[in-house]
Amino acid sequence: MTPYNVFCLVVLVILAVLFTFPLYWIITGAFKTPAEINATSPVWVPSEWVMTNFQKLFSKQSAPLFEMFKIKNSDKYLITGPEVAASIRWLINTVFMAVAAMALTCITAAMAGYALAKKRFRGRILLFSLIVAAMALPKQVILIPLLREMSSLGLYNTIWAVIFPTVGWPFGVFLMKQFSEGVPTEMLEAARIDGANEAKTFMQIVLPMVKPGIGALAIFTFINSWNDYFMQLIMLSSKSNLTISLGIAKLQAENATDFGLIMAGASLASIPILIVFLLFQKYFTRGIAMGAVKG
Repeated sequence: MTPYNVFCLVVLVILAVLFTFPLYWIITGAFKTPAEINATSPVWVPSEWVMTNFQKLFSKQSAPLFEMFKIKNSDKYLITGPEVAASIRWLINTVFMAVAAMALTCITAAMAGYALAKKRFRGRILLFSLIVAAMALPKQVILIPLLREMSSLGLYNTIWAVIFPTVGWPFGVFLMKQFSEGVPTEMLEAARIDGANEAKTFMQIVLPMVKPGIGALAIFTFINSWNDYFMQLIMLSSKSNLTISLGIAKLQAENATDFGLIMAGASLASIPILIVFLLFQKYFTRGIAMGAVKG
């Protein structure tokens, strides 16, 4: 190895340690005793691995595992599942919210990006300019209209009130348009000559070619939905509909600061994000690399 390669390797190792240290601290902190967590000098490795923090997390409150068919003008449901730890319900809510937002955003953004990149219609440039301009709008600016819209649709205090505002993510449309620009027009024309309709052309030609972009967008959308604490705080209120972040925050509000409980909740919440990143890592790195080359 050359000195330059050795230097790069050392820098990468140092950066990897720095970026993974908070995750290590949270996970180990979830298994520490209160004395070790609040110790003046840091305890790098727990002297005794205890499950007390997770026991508190799973025993604080309970909630139905699932609820279906809400009764109109009521908070009750016709079908409810068995009572489980509220943190389990919160985690299920968060996973469902993030996965649904990820799937719907990838589908709509891929179709919109393809249309903006390969279709020629009146107002296309203006529409894309508005989408780019919308990327600069803070979410707080459109919060009141979103809240009124979700309330008028009867979706307030449901998981869908957090999912639907994410589906029209301007960044997703922008990203997929850039990837769709790389689809050869000749291939699309050849498909039309062979008799393929728009749906078949999109499914069999466009989607496989923009798969790296979809993989990158899937990770971005999942993490964005998972970490969107502000929108979750505004749109959700009942105990059964809370996400894991809101649930842990409300548990903390009821008691004195319990760092062990916070770290146990954070450890539980980090598992799905790690799984999604590992599953889509290949597409994510390919997508970022292809986007860098295009830029």
